[in-house]
Amino acid sequence: MLPHRVLLTIFTTLFVIASLSFTVFADSSSSGNILKADMLFGPDDNLDPAYKYTGWYLHEAGIYETLFSLDEDMNLVPTLATGYDQVSDTEYRISLREGVTFHDGTPLDADAVVYSLQRVMDSSNSRHGELDFIASVQATDDKTVVINTKQPYSPAIATLVDPLFSIVKPDVDLNTTPVGTGPFKFESFEKGVSLSVVRNDDYWGEKAKLNGAVLYFVSDSMTRAMQLEGGDVDIARGLPQSEVAGLKENQDLEILSMETMRENLIYVNMNKAPFNDISVRQALSYAINRQEIVDTALEGIGGVPAIGVFTTENPWSANDELVAYEHDPARAKELLSNAGITDEDGDGWLDFQGAPFNITIKTYTSRAENKPSAEVVASQLEDIGIKCGVEILDSGALSGVLSDGDYDLALYSWSTGTTGDPDYFFSKHFESTGAEAKKTGYSNSDVDEWLTKARATFDDKERAEYYNKVQEQVNKDCPEIYLFYLNELAGANKKVKGYKLYPSSEINLLTPELSIEG
Repeated sequence: MLPHRVLLTIFTTLFVIASLSFTVFADSSSSGNILKADMLFGPDDNLDPAYKYTGWYLHEAGIYETLFSLDEDMNLVPTLATGYDQVSDTEYRISLREGVTFHDGTPLDADAVVYSLQRVMDSSNSRHGELDFIASVQATDDKTVVINTKQPYSPAIATLVDPLFSIVKPDVDLNTTPVGTGPFKFESFEKGVSLSVVRNDDYWGEKAKLNGAVLYFVSDSMTRAMQLEGGDVDIARGLPQSEVAGLKENQDLEILSMETMRENLIYVNMNKAPFNDISVRQALSYAINRQEIVDTALEGIGGVPAIGVFTTENPWSANDELVAYEHDPARAKELLSNAGITDEDGDGWLDFQGAPFNITIKTYTSRAENKPSAEVVASQLEDIGIKCGVEILDSGALSGVLSDGDYDLALYSWSTGTTGDPDYFFSKHFESTGAEAKKTGYSNSDVDEWLTKARATFDDKERAEYYNKVQEQVNKDCPEIYLFYLNELAGANKKVKGYKLYPSSEINLLTPELSIEG
């Protein structure tokens, strides 16, 4: 194997030849206290935070804020709100922070908050269902917003943490000109290349130490590592596990790692035989050696083998009560045989209904761990006689494939802790009407009932009992197969001060305390 430095030199040469565009931002140094960072993803043409997941990218850029947010310990804290009163089981009175202005100088008021929420509630928004629990939202004075829910809904306030519900300036073209309240103001955007921001000198909180920042959207993880190594950027997110040891040798760099609320999982297409058979899904889970994935694909540093939906550190986790799918090839073969999947012709490969049982795992590579993880899983399935290939798509194409149901297995990545409330993930993935449940074809009336009851009670102990039942049932049903809980790997030049990782790290980057020294 070539030494780390040689590999990076090769990648550097290839990249310079292939992409002259990088020279534009490589020439702009960090002088002037402008931070440069490589990100995995960025917005497409539309910069409206209520458009799909664009709010995530603009929140991490420090442009937009929400009423409430999560701190580094996953505690719910007020942001543009100062707090709330729960007037009844269905009414919340939210008080807004004084002295907050939008980037154009317009004061934040309750009407802007009402506007920001109502536009997501509009049926034209593809994610409007996430506020279906709201009956009405109204301003009772300049600094008070009242939300009434259709029925008792315990995740109501936590839901507002999602950057989808960023508070925006009304009556501006948000598609092209973001106007928020955050510590940084929008400066420029080039699709697929970069997003630039400058400090908001009128910010209501601690003023940013940086003068500005440029976030580059670099889908290739090796390129991100190369640019960090070469000093072209100050921070790089999503480093490839294979490069971490070499990067640690660079005395100018600090490598950060944290177990996050993000997990890598496999969607199983239950709308397609034989994956509609629970025995087949369980067999696949038994066939997978999660520790081997961590040790090989993740180089032993990129994650922790998964047991159930949540990390063991998550306060809502039922992992201590779950029976884990230990690696058991013999049990996997037995379950497949029970489902009619056997070696019918003696060639050493399994067959189903008279034809070879060949399957494909589809995934995307913006996240460095996906492709090698899929390849390890494919090898493990072949070990029990299933011919298995890996197909690589870009993330947008894979999302479309899942929606169309054109897949066998899909290795994907999801944050389970965006709002800090379990309903965020559960309602999407396991409720019959959930967007992700529709992709897997999962539907269980008991799970639907438990989720409904969990949302209707404000007793956390009672909620936990329902959510534990959900986790146990889902672990049995296997609409998704959980592989590992991700350790985020990021690198920063040691000149960067104040950079920290968050468990729900995708929506936090440019914070006021970030600075560049020296």
